[in-house]
Amino acid sequence: MKLFSDPFYLNSRIGRLEYILSFLIYFGVGLVFSGLYLLVPGIKDIASFIESIIGFVLLLFMIAQGVKRCHDVGKSGWWLLIPFYFIWLFFAKGDEGENEYGMNPDD
Repeated sequence: MKLFSDPFYLNSRIGRLEYILSFLIYFGVGLVFSGLYLLVPGIKDIASFIESIIGFVLLLFMIAQGVKRCHDVGKSGWWLLIPFYFIWLFFAKGDEGENEYGMNPDD
């Protein structure tokens, strides 16, 4: 099991662990930038620009990870458009064996 082997590739599957770690990374980076705003005066303009770029890349990363997690439970990535569906993906068990999106990542 290799975590984050192809983070922006959409046609694969990931397990719950990688999905949860992805969320922790996403929110951790957000907390770091929030802390920078509070701790370092005068950094707001520079940090806003950098945060915008990093935030966009992380958003693409999270969308890709969500799509792959949907694939793991046998659903299309479009299911992410359902409000709060991403929370259900934290707890849902992936399909056993191979499905139309590839092999089980836990194998």
